[in-house]
Amino acid sequence: MLKKISVAQLRLGMFVKEFCGSWIEHPFWFGRHSFVIDDPHDLRRILASSIKEVWIDSSKGLDVADDVEFVSEAETRGQAEAALQEAARAGRVARLTPIEEEYKRAAMLCEHSRQAVTTMFQEARMGKAVDSQRIELLVDSISQSILRNPGALISLARLKTADDYTYMHSVAVCALMIALGRQLDLDEALLRRVGVAGLLHDLGKAMIPMDIINKPGRLSDEEFQLIKTHPEEGYRLLANDNGVCELVLDVVLHHHEKMDGSGYPEGLKGDEISLYARMGAICDVYDAVTSNRPYKAGWDPAESLRKMAEWTGGHFDKRVFQAFVKSIGIYPVGSLVRLKSERLGIVIEQSSKSLLEPRINVFFSIRSKSHITPEIVDLSAPGCTERIIGREDPAKWGLDHLETLWLP
Repeated sequence: MLKKISVAQLRLGMFVKEFCGSWIEHPFWFGRHSFVIDDPHDLRRILASSIKEVWIDSSKGLDVADDVEFVSEAETRGQAEAALQEAARAGRVARLTPIEEEYKRAAMLCEHSRQAVTTMFQEARMGKAVDSQRIELLVDSISQSILRNPGALISLARLKTADDYTYMHSVAVCALMIALGRQLDLDEALLRRVGVAGLLHDLGKAMIPMDIINKPGRLSDEEFQLIKTHPEEGYRLLANDNGVCELVLDVVLHHHEKMDGSGYPEGLKGDEISLYARMGAICDVYDAVTSNRPYKAGWDPAESLRKMAEWTGGHFDKRVFQAFVKSIGIYPVGSLVRLKSERLGIVIEQSSKSLLEPRINVFFSIRSKSHITPEIVDLSAPGCTERIIGREDPAKWGLDHLETLWLP
């Protein structure tokens, strides 16, 4: 049985199924996520991390004592799903450029952005100041793509290789920040600044050896602490640049702060964290956990939102997270979903009518456990009786390379 407990209740012999928090912010982010705690050193590392709660599987290890309070999986999932449904129902739906049309422009923009950000990081390593004019032109191009159809660029930027992860992550966070800023009704000047903040938020990683950034195996405690210096390194690189505003500096320094004060580098809490840093925290984590890494496959986009909803309050600002869900949809492009007809499909585009009724490429029969002839279903179409009844884990069905089903 899965039970969510406080890390203070962990004991040697318990089977940790999952950490309640982003896997990039705990000491086992390199790929070890489900294991029996049989080493006192591992227990101490968990207790010293920012993780406050974990899921244990009592069928595979020691259980909690009878008098220890825990939360069931069903209760947690139900609360998270209710919060997501509420956000989706209240979401504004804009009339967008067809995603197939925007993909062509977004693909070219991704390649241009990758080259520009790679150059920016290389120049930072050599001590050169950022080219503010070039950055603003790039952010303007990204903003225009997001205005036409955010699903195209955001989904394409999620497809990264090991070599360009750091650079394309910056592009993705820029796009997500702009989409979120539009949902929060920020004016054009602020949208440009939050976009620049997203593009520069991880610049400090330019000062950390790439063999550590992309290390496929276990990080030592020293390496993990070194990676956690990147917000301060980024701030140091940009602080004396007159072309970089305070908003950008704030996001660069504070995008790893958490609402409960367990973040870094300053342990800010609640209202001590600016709106823009709260935005950065959400966008940064979402792209990180949905992207493939050398040591871990990315989570499904819709499943990522569900898990992030569970962390809201301690990790994320609730109001900003709800706006984020509205900005990309409760079932973002690339999400694997189960339909009422007992078929699986991949979300290919948000509907212009409802965030709960996207367009889906249906391709798999649950009854026969086999692929079927793909069919595009628009859940918002008049007379459509099909509907989504849940998210699915691609690994459960042995499915991979699902991008071939949502890319045009």
